[in-house]
Amino acid sequence: MNKPILLSTPHMGDRELELVKEAFKTNWIAPVGPHVDAFEEEFCQVINARYAVALSSGTAALHLALRLVGVEAGDEVFCSTLTFIASANPIIYLGAKPVFIDSDRTSWNMNPELLAEALDNRAKIGKLPKAVVLVHLYGQSADIEPILQACNHYGIPLIEDAAEALGATYKGRALGTFGRIGIYSFNGNKIITTSGGGMLVSDDLELVEKARFLATQARDRAPHYQHSQIGYNYRLSNVLAGIGRGQLSVLNERVTARRCNFEIYSQALKNLPGIEFMPEANYGYATRWLTCITIDPEAFGANREQLRLALIEQQIESRPVWKPLHIQPIFAECECFGSAVAEDLFTRGLCLPSGSNLTNEDLKIVITQIQKFHYENLKNNTKLFNSSLAII
Repeated sequence: MNKPILLSTPHMGDRELELVKEAFKTNWIAPVGPHVDAFEEEFCQVINARYAVALSSGTAALHLALRLVGVEAGDEVFCSTLTFIASANPIIYLGAKPVFIDSDRTSWNMNPELLAEALDNRAKIGKLPKAVVLVHLYGQSADIEPILQACNHYGIPLIEDAAEALGATYKGRALGTFGRIGIYSFNGNKIITTSGGGMLVSDDLELVEKARFLATQARDRAPHYQHSQIGYNYRLSNVLAGIGRGQLSVLNERVTARRCNFEIYSQALKNLPGIEFMPEANYGYATRWLTCITIDPEAFGANREQLRLALIEQQIESRPVWKPLHIQPIFAECECFGSAVAEDLFTRGLCLPSGSNLTNEDLKIVITQIQKFHYENLKNNTKLFNSSLAII
């Protein structure tokens, strides 16, 4: 049996362990400490943001971001539909209602024209959303300028969900630094990880200080424990921040490795009929966090799900593209502007193993199995076709 080839696993180095040992040696184990401060400062330097606060998860960061821009019960928040559910769950936490926006073909991210149409629609009835959550999917930037222009036209704060896109840029500028607030995730499968963690960034110092206050149970300044607001236990631990500092120092190497994975896949599979790769928009630099393909069943000889199951039999993990949120059972009653692109990408899309620690042999095995599956299905389909002709 071959060893399993997984979708995207943590890729750790020596520096991370050194910093964790330092946290133990100095007994900075609590969710405060010098690694947390340094991680925030170093993160700002990497993405050229002014202020940052390290948190327990990307979801926590988004929850705080929505609260900071004033989202309350009964409000609407516009959100990308082709994304993980964590992009929309915090909207529900606050008692607000998500309204979803379909993707474009260029980036697979929020369609700027549909967003503008949706905002115009709401303006006419006097019901503008309180915020827009823009997701940068699979390490690729959305077309930010027209999206930001549409938001600014109506004074709607833009929150960038860059959970999957650390290291990617839009016209040379880091994602997460265009909107009022940007958020990131350091979950175990992300391009860098703290095992679990997140970051909130903004150029607005008042917002970031409020985020830090809310993330530490909203404790008022007093010698005793006094609270005049509801807060959360959302701060990142000093130990995990040490891991994050080590990971951040090799971010460029991790991006290079994942882009290399994509190039190897695309060169090997580009001539297989029915396979197309997620495009890289010409306005940005994508990290290729995950290498994503779409499959035309008629040309390829099988559908996405049949290929996924065939890879599982060979201990190769792949995953369908995110199921659009507007067709998730929990959001069945929510409105969506457009739907066809996201639904098509989900039906035909598959994410291939993409970790920065994959070996060339791992990639060769995945490629060989995809090629083998295609040719076997092509041969079987030809036999079935010939058999039907013989019957006729």
